[in-house]
Amino acid sequence: MAVGKGKKNEPMTVKVGDAVLYEKYSGTEITIEGIDALIMKESDIFGIIRAVSLERI
Repeated sequence: MAVGKGKKNEPMTVKVGDAVLYEKYSGTEITIEGIDALIMKESDIFGIIRAVSLERI
């Protein structure tokens, strides 16, 4: 993930490297030099996913 500066009075809460959860049709899909990317507003992000183990105990 890449992150911009945010708004003047609202710093970004999402940081580089964060995994995020977003709606299926959010953002704009683009391809730059063969790399697929998704551009979206921070307000389109439902949440930040923290490291969680999905193994059964």
